[in-house]
Amino acid sequence: MGELPHKYEVTIITATKPHKLPDNIKDELKSSGLMDEKGKLKLKGVSPKMLKRMKEEAVECPVLKSEVGFVQCFVCPNFQSRITGKVLCKGEPL
Repeated sequence: MGELPHKYEVTIITATKPHKLPDNIKDELKSSGLMDEKGKLKLKGVSPKMLKRMKEEAVECPVLKSEVGFVQCFVCPNFQSRITGKVLCKGEPL
């Protein structure tokens, strides 16, 4: 099996402070059915334990040029895969 085409390999770090999801991201999640009206995430294939861990992690986003929470990275269209502490990112402009 070949490697996924990606532009960046971004290291996952433990967040110094919890990252809040921006309102525009929340609206997108609600419209796509990944978040209910109360604001609870419903990501298919992600256990509650893993979701809790994802909320405590962050990445230095090469596209947005800032530190963002991992949940925001996970739902980004540039997200390819998470492999042993790294995220594969397409690196396309948003």
